[in-house]
Amino acid sequence: MDPRGIGPVDVRLNGTLAQLLVRLTDEVGGGDPSAVLARALGLFEMAQRTRRGGGTLLFRTPDGREAEVVF
Repeated sequence: MDPRGIGPVDVRLNGTLAQLLVRLTDEVGGGDPSAVLARALGLFEMAQRTRRGGGTLLFRTPDGREAEVVF
């Protein structure tokens, strides 16, 4: 692992997580699974930052319902 974030790192996933990553990569158009991980980590970071600031991160459905993002 490169703690400085300069080079690539290996991430070990169990079978269930690996299947989920493959499915999500396919759903967003294929390509690089690390892009899916980057998006997921970005969303998690946004939720944490919002929570630390006293806010709430919400998903809004097309019909206007809202659901809080909780990790």
